[in-house]
Amino acid sequence: MQADHSFVSAPGAVPLLGHTWRFLRDPLSFLRSLPAVGDIVAIRLGPFDALVVCAPELVRQVLVDDRTFDKGGFLFDRSREFLGNGLGTCPHKDHRRQRRMIQPAFHQARLPGYAREMSAQARAVADSWRSGQAIDVLAEMTTISLGTTAATIFSAAPSELRESLAADLLTLEGGVFRRMLLPPRADAVPTRGKRRYDRAQTRSRQSIHRIIADYRADETDHGDLMSMLLAAQDELAAPGAAGASLSDEEIRDQVMSFLFASTDTIGKALSWAWYLLGRHPRTAERLHAEVDAVLKDGTATFEDLPRLEVTRNIVTETMRLYPPGWLLTRTTTVDTELGGRLVPAGTDIVVSPYQMHHRADLYPDPERFDPDRWAPERAGTVPRGAHLTFGGGARKCIGDAYGMTEATLALATIAARWRLEPVPGRKVTAAPYALALGPKGLYMRTVARDGRGREASDRGPRTDGRSEAPSTVAQVPQRGH
Repeated sequence: MQADHSFVSAPGAVPLLGHTWRFLRDPLSFLRSLPAVGDIVAIRLGPFDALVVCAPELVRQVLVDDRTFDKGGFLFDRSREFLGNGLGTCPHKDHRRQRRMIQPAFHQARLPGYAREMSAQARAVADSWRSGQAIDVLAEMTTISLGTTAATIFSAAPSELRESLAADLLTLEGGVFRRMLLPPRADAVPTRGKRRYDRAQTRSRQSIHRIIADYRADETDHGDLMSMLLAAQDELAAPGAAGASLSDEEIRDQVMSFLFASTDTIGKALSWAWYLLGRHPRTAERLHAEVDAVLKDGTATFEDLPRLEVTRNIVTETMRLYPPGWLLTRTTTVDTELGGRLVPAGTDIVVSPYQMHHRADLYPDPERFDPDRWAPERAGTVPRGAHLTFGGGARKCIGDAYGMTEATLALATIAARWRLEPVPGRKVTAAPYALALGPKGLYMRTVARDGRGREASDRGPRTDGRSEAPSTVAQVPQRGH
């Protein structure tokens, strides 16, 4: 193989730390600056050297060839600590079997049943608001996605276990990002954060194994994901053979992966959607007009989805601007060629959907919130492989249809009842210091539509434990996108 071994390095590296300071100070801006440096850019984050792939055709090569560019690297290696070896994190050698066994749970025929739970959760949270209250949008949207996840994954689990798992998931997700740039030997240092992380990891594992044991003892098919995982059989394995069914540890890993993917990512995507709608009132008016015309009783259903075009395009454009999975890593399993240069086996590869989604050569006026770019007459102009919200190739998210359905139904159901306005004095920023990209400081005020808020306002203070911002906070600064 004749190839060039040299790679251009990102500017701004310092001794020992490399690009760590630039990355930690503003990772999104750092990643967006790299395409101007080259198609493949070498970076060093503390003890880790990596290559950031910036050209769309090379990104596609990395994502499609999952045997050569396997799941791994500093991000996924750390993520496996709490997500385990589930479908989202497992290496190539395990992926085909796992996907084959789990695919029936995400068959199109199951979506209407899941959709009923999605709509019910959104309606319950929206009905708990009072007109004029300032809400912590991320907390509220996470409550919706967590309720949907719990109902579709383990509907028969005790509520206290669901709540404990939700709290532990947030601790683990935040902790793994802080740990991913540290060498493994740093794990031995018993800091307060490390102890909190370890407790959450132990407790979440115990909670899921308790749920599994309860389901096995009950032997009832609850029609949820847990029941399907317990009954799953590998069609290529002999009945009763090792690996023909999922072990308790494998089921635990799948549950953790789905909990994170469906709770954290959708909750953050919905939060960004409300932020963007608050800054673009004309688009919000189009959303309200659509739901008023389409929804029969103010609650979106699976049957409404084909007519919720504006709503769906808002969700898609939101996840272009703020893709929940903003950073992906891979590891080369053999010496390979990428962009005409030799990449040795064992090299960490970085792909950033956020970076791809903000390239002007792929998306005209990329910083503009423009849901109409996903209308049928324009969506075809998006280059192949340029839209990476749910990844790509064989490792594309198995729950992409599930996630789009949940986000669309939740947004429409809430929009039928409420308009959310930015409130003064709050600075909203992107918080990329976690596996999923979410907003920080996003509080919005509820404005009732069709009298529903007036009825809710008579209910008095909230009693569900979710946070409410003080009434003195007001307009989001007009910056960013």
